[in-house]
Amino acid sequence: MEEPFDLPVEYKGKEYIFKAKLVVYGYSHKFHVDVNGEEIIFEPDEERNYRAVLNYSDTDNRKNIDADLCKEITKVIEGLVH
Repeated sequence: MEEPFDLPVEYKGKEYIFKAKLVVYGYSHKFHVDVNGEEIIFEPDEERNYRAVLNYSDTDNRKNIDADLCKEITKVIEGLVH
């Protein structure tokens, strides 16, 4: 299932809708989430908790990513999976 879907996240009293897609890799999976034009990948770790992974190859053009917002997105994703 790589079709985009809407991921609703409440953060600081506001409701945000981010475009996301689930990408399956063999026995694992990752969620690709577009956060204000920046793709952030959320993947499960060894304990099946999700972590945000950023691509640092283009650090000069990187926008500031709010770590607390990433935590809220992680909570929503974990709610979908568990």
